[in-house]
Amino acid sequence: MNPKQFLLLLAFVASIRIGAAQATSFNFDTDAAEKPPSAFTSYATGGGPAGNWLVKEMADAQSGKHVVVQTDADRTDYRFPVLIANEVEYGDLDLSVKAKSISGQIDQGMGLVFRFRDPKSYYIVRANALENNFRLYRMVNGRRLQFAGANVKVASGAWHTLRVVANGDHIVCYFDGKPLIDAHEKTYTAGKIGLWTKADSVIAFDDLTVSAQ
Repeated sequence: MNPKQFLLLLAFVASIRIGAAQATSFNFDTDAAEKPPSAFTSYATGGGPAGNWLVKEMADAQSGKHVVVQTDADRTDYRFPVLIANEVEYGDLDLSVKAKSISGQIDQGMGLVFRFRDPKSYYIVRANALENNFRLYRMVNGRRLQFAGANVKVASGAWHTLRVVANGDHIVCYFDGKPLIDAHEKTYTAGKIGLWTKADSVIAFDDLTVSAQ
């Protein structure tokens, strides 16, 4: 291989890496208000009914005018409505969302789902505005099992940023830009991504963003 061919090969490899790192973002601004967001599927996980996920206009939306809100305040305690992006699966990823707790007497949990295999099998990192904590779980055969966490102030009615970076079995979770969880777990290696709430939590989400690592 001559030097020119070598440089072309390096450029080609670099272009693949750049393309792989490009982020996909869902801001819901092209979705119709008062309808479920396109390109997503709602699932019931845990117990109780599935969530009612609707695109809403919101004055303090983090981009544009639309957000997606889980609006069903069913009080079943072990109920985890999830909204899952239909198309792409990710293994190693950088995933983030902006979330705001609107209401909830049983719970005010807002979360990110990653490596979703089915409604009984996935990872979830969530913040809770009633408990003021940040937790990392795996769902195994429909059972939610915590394996890492931290205590942090989670204000209700305010936007927060949740982020997870997963590489192999290494998972780092950020709350409002601060890395609060650093854990290792190898139950799931790849799957879909999405949003999560618990029990009667009414939560708004905006700017769900993901890139492969």
